[in-house]
Amino acid sequence: MNVNDIKDLANRIRGEVRKAVIGQDATVDILLTALFSSGHVLLEGPPGTAKTLLAQCFAKSISLEFGRIQFTPDLMPGDVLGTNLFNFQTNEFSLTKGPIFTDLLLADEINRTPPKTQAALLEAMQERKVTIDGEAYPLNPRFTVIATQNPIEQQGTYPLPEAQLDRFLFKHTLDYPSREEEFAIVSQHGTRTGMNTPDSFGIVPAISAHELDAAVEAVAQTKLKDDIISYIVDLIRATRETPALETGASPRAAAALATAARAKAAIDGRDFVIPDDVKTLALPALRHRILLSPAAEIEGKTTDETLAGIIEQTAAPR
Repeated sequence: MNVNDIKDLANRIRGEVRKAVIGQDATVDILLTALFSSGHVLLEGPPGTAKTLLAQCFAKSISLEFGRIQFTPDLMPGDVLGTNLFNFQTNEFSLTKGPIFTDLLLADEINRTPPKTQAALLEAMQERKVTIDGEAYPLNPRFTVIATQNPIEQQGTYPLPEAQLDRFLFKHTLDYPSREEEFAIVSQHGTRTGMNTPDSFGIVPAISAHELDAAVEAVAQTKLKDDIISYIVDLIRATRETPALETGASPRAAAALATAARAKAAIDGRDFVIPDDVKTLALPALRHRILLSPAAEIEGKTTDETLAGIIEQTAAPR
């Protein structure tokens, strides 16, 4: 498989998702980049912006089994992972698998559950396996988490710890659609009755599991030249040197950004990375890995504004 095949696959996936979801092309591109980078995505946006429907349609279009966990304050780690129950007929313990045993997991409102339960996802996200009572159970190598959180309601929420945030390749913010997009949404969805499911919109798998594996392997062959690597390192180091940030991005963030840039290049039909790939992905790849200084917060600065300034000021290779 070559980069033109990957570009074609990406277009087919976009086409399927657009059957149901209007005006979220940037979000779909972020999900595609994460998919081909074997990364996870945190979506932040107001209620009613199609986060759940988007995740369902995306999973259907890429032939992955979809699972969902609604995170609540009383959710326990065992509710996520599963538990060993004693079977009195066989006099043995048997594993009752939790909802994490799927291919694409939607972790809905992940910041509504305590850190102990949030941490149950850590091993699965990092190593694609879970350990229950000392025994390891492998997950699909393509196991992907799409987590959502609501920025409006802060009461009863538990901010994700830094270790958890660092497992996400991207943090993408969704906004309300434009007037034209909202008109199209109401025209399409306002006349429908019944459940909004991928099947009801006629969404079918656009690629097979074999094609997905081949695409991920092909992305790994995308060239990353030394001048692009230097550009990524300069960007990351700039986040540690600016006074507006208390904590800058780590070397892991630099490696993640490089991996994502290679995937974006392949999706665009190129076998080499250009500076614009890095610029486009720097904001979603870094915004959750840095912390504003107290002085910057008092001045009313935001993480995105600070990062945008760093991206603008860092010289890109020609």
